[in-house]
Amino acid sequence: MAADVVNLRQFRKTKARTEREAAAEQNRITHGRTKAEKSLTRAQNDKATRLHEQGRLEKPEQD
Repeated sequence: MAADVVNLRQFRKTKARTEREAAAEQNRITHGRTKAEKSLTRAQNDKATRLHEQGRLEKPEQD
């Protein structure tokens, strides 16, 4: 029984390429948002914070 011959150099390059592609895809998901999307998220978070603060029974004292 003869086993398939594997070129280790090509195997390493292929493995490294797939790892880089996976990292790039993750970075696209994490950092690939437009300025408009970022500002929309920021505005929604600010609105949620304001609504949450309006529901307080006691206002925090400001110095």
